[in-house]
Amino acid sequence: MRVGYLQCVGGVSGDMLLGAMVDAGVSIDELLSRLAGLPFGGFTISGRREKRGGVEGTLISVEPGSELRFDTVSDLIEAVEASDLDQSVKTKARMVLERLGAAEASIHGDREAHLHELGSADTLIDVVGAVLGLEMLGIERLYSSPLPTGSGVFRSDHGPMPAPSPATTAMLATAGAPTVPPPGGAADAGEMVTPTGAAIVTTLAQFAQPAMTVTQAGYGLGSRDPSSYPNVVALRVGEEAGAPGVKTLSLIETNIDDMSPEAFPHVSERLFELGARDVWLTPINMKKGRTGVMLSALVDPGIEQQAVDLVLRETTTLGVRVSPVHRYEAERESITVKTSIGELSVKIKRLDGRRVSLSPEYEDCRLISRETGLPILEVYRIVESEAASQLLNDMP
Repeated sequence: MRVGYLQCVGGVSGDMLLGAMVDAGVSIDELLSRLAGLPFGGFTISGRREKRGGVEGTLISVEPGSELRFDTVSDLIEAVEASDLDQSVKTKARMVLERLGAAEASIHGDREAHLHELGSADTLIDVVGAVLGLEMLGIERLYSSPLPTGSGVFRSDHGPMPAPSPATTAMLATAGAPTVPPPGGAADAGEMVTPTGAAIVTTLAQFAQPAMTVTQAGYGLGSRDPSSYPNVVALRVGEEAGAPGVKTLSLIETNIDDMSPEAFPHVSERLFELGARDVWLTPINMKKGRTGVMLSALVDPGIEQQAVDLVLRETTTLGVRVSPVHRYEAERESITVKTSIGELSVKIKRLDGRRVSLSPEYEDCRLISRETGLPILEVYRIVESEAASQLLNDMP
C-alpha cells in the first residue's frame, strides 16, 4: 500500500499542500495539463525554491488569471461536475467541497452562504490540484499529524478573525481532528490552518502516523517566515509496513428493500472511490416476509463519516449501522513477474516473513486474455504455476 504522511509543522493550506506534492515529485506542467479539465482556464501555477528556517522546499503561487468568482459552495461543486476530470477525482473533490459547505452552513445557518476569500477560482484549483497530486504520486492512503491551531487574530474579508477561523474550527470538530498548540506556544502565530487546507486534510486523510518505508519526501512552504518555527508542511511518501497485526476498521451496514437493483453497483463504485476496503451485498428476508439487500462496507475510521453520508445520500435507507471490527492482516507485497505469456503483477502473502501464497492481478490477467485469446482461467493457471516456481520455493 503506497501511503503519504503529512507532518503539519507550520499548519496547512491548499498552496502548502500543492508545494509539498510538487517538491515530492509532481510535475507542475503535468498538473496543469490535468487541471485543464476544469471548465475555465487562464490560470497558472508556479513554484520557486525558498527556505523557511532551516528547511528548503517549494513555495507555490496560484494565479487564477481572471476575476472569475463563485458565490456559493454549490457553484464550486457545479464547476467540478461540469469538468472533464475523471470520476474518481470529481468524487473526492466534491466531498472536500461538501465538507467546506457544511462548515459554512453551520456558521451562517445557510448552506448557500456567500463566499468571500473562498469564492475565488484558486480555491477550486487548490482542492482539485491536491486530489490530482495524490493520484499522480500514487498515494492510495493519506495520513496526517495533529493540526496546529494557530493563535491570536488575523485579518479576513469578514473582518478580524480568531485563529483558527470559525469555518476551520467547524471542520476540525466534524472530523474529530486532533489539534496541538502552535510550535513553542507562540501567542501571535496567526492563522496556521486555512479553511481550504482543513477541508482537504480532514476529508482525505486519517489522523495517525503509519509505519512506513519512505521513498520520497517534499516540503511545501507557507508565505510567512516566522523565526520560532519552520513554516512548512512535510509530505513523506512510501510503502506502508505490512507487518502482521490487528487493525480496527468500521463496518457500515444497512438493510434496503425499496431501491432499484440497478443502483447498487453505482453505490458500491462510489464507496470504493472513497477508499472502502471492501463492499458487498447480501440477500436477506426482512419484516413481513419482504426480500431485501443488506449493503455492507468495510472502511477505515478516518472516512467513516464520509462513507455514512454517501450511503444516506445515494440510497433510500433511513438509517445506517456502524460498528468497530478488528481485522487480522498478513504482510503483503506486489511483484511484477515475467511469464511465458507476458509480464503481470501478482500479490504475495507473507507469514512470519516468508512468502506462502500468491494471487495474480485480475486486470492484468484480463488484458492478457484479450490479447492472446486464451481463456482467463487458463491465464490464471499459467501465471500461478510459473510465478509460484519463481517466488514461492522457500524464498524469503
